[in-house]
Amino acid sequence: MPQASPWNDTSARAALRDLFDTAVAAADPRTVLARHLPPKPTNGRCIVVGGGKSAAVMAAALEDAWPDVALEGTVVTRYGHAVPTRRIEVIEASHPVPDANSERGAKRLLERVRGLTKDDLVIALMSGGASALLAAPVPGLTLADKQAINRALLACGANITEMNAVRKHLSAIKGGRLAAAAAPARVVTLAISDVPGDDPAVIGSGPTVPDATTFAQARALIARYGITPSPAVAQRLSRDDDETPKPGSLTNVEFRMIATPMMALDAMAAKARTLGLTPLILGDALEGEAAQMGTVMAGIARSIQTHGQPVARPAVLLSGGETTVTMTGKSSGAGGRNTTFLLGLAIALDGAAGIWATAGDTDGIDGMDEIAGALLTPDTMSRARAIGIDARAMLAGHDSHGFFGALKDLIVTGPTLTNVNDIRAILIA
Repeated sequence: MPQASPWNDTSARAALRDLFDTAVAAADPRTVLARHLPPKPTNGRCIVVGGGKSAAVMAAALEDAWPDVALEGTVVTRYGHAVPTRRIEVIEASHPVPDANSERGAKRLLERVRGLTKDDLVIALMSGGASALLAAPVPGLTLADKQAINRALLACGANITEMNAVRKHLSAIKGGRLAAAAAPARVVTLAISDVPGDDPAVIGSGPTVPDATTFAQARALIARYGITPSPAVAQRLSRDDDETPKPGSLTNVEFRMIATPMMALDAMAAKARTLGLTPLILGDALEGEAAQMGTVMAGIARSIQTHGQPVARPAVLLSGGETTVTMTGKSSGAGGRNTTFLLGLAIALDGAAGIWATAGDTDGIDGMDEIAGALLTPDTMSRARAIGIDARAMLAGHDSHGFFGALKDLIVTGPTLTNVNDIRAILIA
């Protein structure tokens, strides 16, 4: 007689949550940072600067790894993401739209690295969120100018690379300007990647990395998305004479990646095998509209279910990257990339048996709310209809958090203190 499948709603939910937690653990600075440190400095000062949602816990991990080094410095992290440190100052600021503390923190970092010598070592701790958390406008711009352009870029559907190309050319710290201010000191950057492709110049808008983008490209992006900048921003973007440091111009820098989306996906794949699932990693840099990606993923899941291709059941499809949600019409609720992806997936699957899924941001924040993501089950659509929820209307109103909240299928982790971007897993039993 055929054996009964070990997969039911309880086991599938538990497996998917286990996989998500595995991805987060694989990027925990407290376990990965120490192995990437340079040799301890023997001469000069050791200055620590940094920004991002993981900046404080990275600073604490550095203090633990180097208890005998006279560390000094400042890092800026998101509100609620601070952890106790003994020697390194921690400033909390706003994300994704910068506030006054973002400006104060960025200026503090610049102060920390000025006047150094070639015998000094700067360790820069960078992670996702640093772009908004380190907001030092160039002379002639105000924080309000940067806040307005930030909001416009978030709303228009620009991807992270495009947003950062604009941000770098409005900033006194991004696009390599922090490293230039630290010269001739040696600068070693330890980074957690939250961007598709792990481009060092994109993580936090690359404060310690040469910038290949130009003012002309920033102007073209503003025009492409139909954004009308303030007069001060428009004037700044015309300043072709004040370009960011270009490749080859920073000779005092070294960049080390300590955690990436692919590292997290590899850890998930290894965990999946122990659970009796065949993993298939579709990629770590998937981009595009979140709901449309849900439709595409539904097609792949159905192919596995029906034909055993491109991988045999029981299987789990794993992917990372950063989708976009373009705001159209009036928004009646709240949502994020991951819950929007899952809602698109649910509509496309429409109750297909034997398919569960999860999607979440590894920093614990999907969109603007303290919600990491959600779970999808074979009966998601039927349960929604039973309580009078119209999935398509909720998707159109950008209320994916409301949809999964009503079904009690949201994932809430609190701050994870790391960030290797979005993680998606689809289990086909």
